[in-house]
Amino acid sequence: MSWFSELFTSSSVAHSIMLLAITIALGIQLGKIKIANISFGIAWILFVGITLSHFGLRVDEEVLHFTKEFGLILFVYSIGLQVGPAFFSSLRKGGLRLNLLATMIVLLGVVTTYIIHLVTKTDLATMTGILSGAVTNTPGLGAAQQTYTDVYGVNNPNIASGYAVAYPLGVIGIIITPMIIKFLLKIKLDKEALNDNEEGKETATKRLSIMVKNQGIDGRRIEEIIKSFDKSVVISRIKHPDGSVIAATNDSVIYVNDILRVITEANNVNSIIMFFGEECKVDEQDWEGEKKNLVSRRIVVTKSTLNGERIGNLKIRSLYGVNITRINRSGIELIASYNLKLQMGDRVTVVGTEEAIKKVADLLGNSMNRLDHPNLIPIFLGIFLGIIVGSVPFVFPGLPQPIKLGLAGGPLIVAILMGRYGPYYKMVTFTTTSANMMIREIGISLFLAAVGLSSGEKFIETIINGGYIWIVYGLIITIVPLLIVGLFARLRFKMDYYTLLGLLSGSMTDPPALAFANNISPNNSPSVTYATVYPLTMFLRVLTAQILIIISLG
Repeated sequence: MSWFSELFTSSSVAHSIMLLAITIALGIQLGKIKIANISFGIAWILFVGITLSHFGLRVDEEVLHFTKEFGLILFVYSIGLQVGPAFFSSLRKGGLRLNLLATMIVLLGVVTTYIIHLVTKTDLATMTGILSGAVTNTPGLGAAQQTYTDVYGVNNPNIASGYAVAYPLGVIGIIITPMIIKFLLKIKLDKEALNDNEEGKETATKRLSIMVKNQGIDGRRIEEIIKSFDKSVVISRIKHPDGSVIAATNDSVIYVNDILRVITEANNVNSIIMFFGEECKVDEQDWEGEKKNLVSRRIVVTKSTLNGERIGNLKIRSLYGVNITRINRSGIELIASYNLKLQMGDRVTVVGTEEAIKKVADLLGNSMNRLDHPNLIPIFLGIFLGIIVGSVPFVFPGLPQPIKLGLAGGPLIVAILMGRYGPYYKMVTFTTTSANMMIREIGISLFLAAVGLSSGEKFIETIINGGYIWIVYGLIITIVPLLIVGLFARLRFKMDYYTLLGLLSGSMTDPPALAFANNISPNNSPSVTYATVYPLTMFLRVLTAQILIIISLG
């Protein structure tokens, strides 16, 4: 049985893989445990790794280093691909205010961390680890560790220890803070449910029924009318005064007293109504026409040849008599304007006859089996480019050392750019949600297991010798920024409570807090707001962690 004991005592590859595997398996299983409906989730992998390492189970340092860095790259790159298509649109319109508030939370956390460092004389690198744990941001931890290693050539175990100590109360603090705000401002949840989410309203798509009263457009073609707008608007159907309903095409002529089915962004509604005439009520069944021949369907774009192709170039309206009204991309609804470029995985809403829609479905693909085929080239090409970008030094005035985006920031930025602009260059960057989640979970699991196994040897000793006070520092870093910005958003902008929940959990990139928010929310406001601020927040967490490590050199 010597071979069996060697598996646990040697430094072989088999031993390393086995130890990483059992760390991840135990961590994921423990992550299912909930106390007061709160779970630390995948962070349990870190705690299991620390425990095993404390009791003498070791993995070769080079293996750990590779596993940690590769796992981090997979994790941040999968995040970047997912949020890329919606990243820049989240910075516009209603999302601008939300992202500014989230940025305030990030910066206040950094300022709070630095103040604690000055007051307590705690090493700034350690404080960066505490910050990452307090805001439950694992990529920030990875960026801090990698930057420290690049600068000093050695690993600093206190960064991971600070993260591990601060993380548990970080999760709890993010959930408790909205409760404190609710108590201080005496917020009534039943009244909040009636409030509209103004941020979401501005960017949402609206379907309108408008009766034409403008004599200036009487007898004009839809194509020339639409060209006079500087706003995204689609006219999908026309109901004539005699009750007949037709699918609108570019050559369709509009007359006074016609009723139009119009799709536009919510903030364009008033100007659209003023231009055409007046809004009216039409039952959904009436839009199907007397013969019930007009229907609305969703078609999935699955032909790679259409990736990056402009909707207008397909001439679907003129060739098939079918209107594309909306595009759902990564959970974001877009108006199907002429110049909008299609991407693999887009869910296209079309209006027309059943026969014509079948032809359009054949044109666009509409084959879910094709989406299941993995597109690996963009992933590994993106990682290659991300590492190059992450290795480029950037000089900032006042900082003693150049900043590199590193193995966290570089792949994240490249993934966001590829997710957003890849289809413009005929690159298929689409991955199914399940495939993306698989890559992400494998990446973060490998990273946390490696961090835990490399940090547990002196973890207990560090806590006993004063590290317990880090728990208090972490709780301050968690609660103070959230409380300040949360109260400001509520009092200054009258933000409804459920949107506020999404803002606070999104600014901390914390899934447990989002799950808690969704459990008490009657609508999807927390999820929408979380998704709006998540991309920018993730980027800022990675960047600020690196900046703090560079400042520690001074």
